[in-house]
Amino acid sequence: MTVADERTPVTPGAEPPTEPPRFGPRRPGSRWAWVRPSVWLPLTVMLAVLSALWQYGARRLPYLLPSLPDVGRSLGANPGYYVHNALVTLGEATAGLAMGFVAAFLLAVLTSELPLVHRAVMPIAVVLNVTPLVAIAPALVVAFGFGPLPKLIITGLICFFPILINTAAGLRSVPLPVLQVYRTMDAGRVELLWHLRIPHALPFLFAALRIVLPLSIIGAVVAEMSAAGSTRGLGTAISVASSMNQLPVVYASIAVLAFMGVLLLLAVSLVERRALHWHDGRQD
Repeated sequence: MTVADERTPVTPGAEPPTEPPRFGPRRPGSRWAWVRPSVWLPLTVMLAVLSALWQYGARRLPYLLPSLPDVGRSLGANPGYYVHNALVTLGEATAGLAMGFVAAFLLAVLTSELPLVHRAVMPIAVVLNVTPLVAIAPALVVAFGFGPLPKLIITGLICFFPILINTAAGLRSVPLPVLQVYRTMDAGRVELLWHLRIPHALPFLFAALRIVLPLSIIGAVVAEMSAAGSTRGLGTAISVASSMNQLPVVYASIAVLAFMGVLLLLAVSLVERRALHWHDGRQD
């Protein structure tokens, strides 16, 4: 009996069985799922409850929390001030993230290809990860001056370790049978890296980006607060407003930072959806 004979017989007049979708079934109307109240109503209720609690706390403790209308008026009265400082912080965050990403990715490739490098580098990376980077910010200012470089270094160091660990784990996640098949075809290290290891590492890499994108914003703000001579950025705006007891400006700056973090996470989610459309474990 041939393979064709073993297939499920088709009843005359009936439609032949269709092949199951390759990447799983697509839910009908998934693009318009947000219209359903079950999607947006829980978040709306939670935001309303949190806003009510905030307003209650602002009335009871006005020296700790400004009211939400005061925060809104601060944003509306001088939007250019927040936009300008937000762009400065965003530039420092993305530049520092790019520096940390390149260094961590290259080092992850070396550690996955050379076990000796892995044994030499990973303990130092762990020590670097548990080191309070805020403590070395003044030393970086002394070494590199009052320009943006100390802030970029601090932001890059904060983002470095998660990218290194996730990328190294992804590069080593190739199933052994698949790796042996490639090796039987006499594939070199570069071919294995480009066609096998890096595609398997992409889900791990995007998981790391989900972690380090908010961390890059935090790193830039911390660097602006701790590095002497900083005059621009939302971190500096928060420090100056705190010293002058301008709570609406402080919380307006924090709101802008939170909005920036949400936008960055949405951006990386869209890129991940495009890049990992073939991956069964991607999030919808």
